[in-house]
Amino acid sequence: MAATVENKLLAVVRVRGTNNVRESISHTLDRLNLKRINNLSFVFGTKSNLGMVRKCNDYITYGEVPQDLVEKLLAKKGLKPTGSVSELVSGKKTPKDLGIKMPLHMKPPRRGYRDIKAGFNAGGDLGYRGEKIMELVKRMM
Repeated sequence: MAATVENKLLAVVRVRGTNNVRESISHTLDRLNLKRINNLSFVFGTKSNLGMVRKCNDYITYGEVPQDLVEKLLAKKGLKPTGSVSELVSGKKTPKDLGIKMPLHMKPPRRGYRDIKAGFNAGGDLGYRGEKIMELVKRMM
């Protein structure tokens, strides 16, 4: 999994709330700009960012996003980046460099979540979901 997401842009969505969360995980969620449920943040897959994502694996879901989905999402939210979205996708610039304030506040997904206490491969919603993150983000737009 780590080799597949390194050097790629990830969409990270917070799925679970804050009750009974260890303080270290809570701080890590804050560093990822995921302070509330249904917040979405773009994170580039560096080694340190992937470590933070793995630490919060029981509270978030994430996967790689293509450039066209990022453009659609920013247009839907009414955000106009000051630079090119391709610079964001390639990791040359951060959302902050492009004037995009993170996190993006999303609606709850249409038809809801499947199970917020089980991993994605076990029929739930937590953890790594690869390209299928696009389906969730489209349901949240």
